[in-house]
Amino acid sequence: MPRRAKERKHPVDVIAAVVEQADFPADDGKNKAAQWLGQRGGKARAKALSPERRRAIAKKAAKTRWSLV
Repeated sequence: MPRRAKERKHPVDVIAAVVEQADFPADDGKNKAAQWLGQRGGKARAKALSPERRRAIAKKAAKTRWSLV
């Protein structure tokens, strides 16, 4: 039977250690202003669509998603 570690590590400490060791790119080369505007596009589109049209889009997406299963 395997032995347990003498001291339990807290999940937050484990995650912090992993993030510290990770090698993240300093700059992804994307335009930050364009990203900011793009994040708001979905909300503006949803506001512009009628409830019936949103429902139709959702049904089509669900049908496609479940047909792949």
